[in-house]
Amino acid sequence: MPEQLSRLARTHWNSAIEILILGVCIYYIWKYFRGTRGAKVLTGLIVFMVSLTLLSEWLHLEVIGWLLSRFSVFFAIGLVVIFQPELRRALADLGSRPLFFFSTKGDAELVDRLSECVFDLASRQCGALLAIERDIGIRNYAETGVDIDCAFSPELVCTIFFPKTPLHDGAMILREDGRIVAAGCIFPVSQRETLDRSFGLRHRAGLGICEETDAVAIVVSEETGSVSLCHGDKIERGLAPAEFRRNLARLLGASEAGDDRVVAAASEEPPPRAAAARRVTELPATPTGERDAA
Repeated sequence: MPEQLSRLARTHWNSAIEILILGVCIYYIWKYFRGTRGAKVLTGLIVFMVSLTLLSEWLHLEVIGWLLSRFSVFFAIGLVVIFQPELRRALADLGSRPLFFFSTKGDAELVDRLSECVFDLASRQCGALLAIERDIGIRNYAETGVDIDCAFSPELVCTIFFPKTPLHDGAMILREDGRIVAAGCIFPVSQRETLDRSFGLRHRAGLGICEETDAVAIVVSEETGSVSLCHGDKIERGLAPAEFRRNLARLLGASEAGDDRVVAAASEEPPPRAAAARRVTELPATPTGERDAA
């Protein structure tokens, strides 16, 4: 038996490598398409083709089997055409990311500086919308705005979102390493029917980018100055500074040193005004509460 296994390993090692490569490719394709609009289309196409192939094999439907074998090339070309935006984003995202990550200190630093900047904007009631890119690339949305590509600076962010500046109505995109990618960007607006009508376009756009990708969006209400955090299909509204730091650090996976700073900040007593305004709302269900439109 051991001799047979060793002989099998010597003769079929290339098959094992092929299976490994295909498995890795399928996993990363699934990981990229997961949570995107193209995921449902891709799932539907796969289910349709597999079902049709199995039926043709089991019931000996020769004509359908012949058509599937002859049109498989055209089907592959059709997939490229249908998923052209997703494929373009995937290739652009692959080319823009480093191969290895050795440190997460940038996450902890970004949490601290973002918190300072966001609540500075909130104290002035300057409306703002920021999205932090994570695993799924959002470069296609960055192309709708003005390319900046510079290091994060609270002064720069406050200047961009100051009322009546050319870019203050759009959204800003940041990478997890803290660099500002673009500003004045246009995000898709959430079309969910369960949303409260009190949500303004800025909050709906924050939810929309999180529904399309795995980004984390930060919304500052121009009307009330409250701070909201969007991720997935949820929105946390009226966050106090300590809670904002803690939740953002959790979503970005900040390093241990950064987590210690966040916990220390969370233990501080918030000012009376922030404690009175503190309110968190989560959305898969219809949100209720007072008006917080942007």
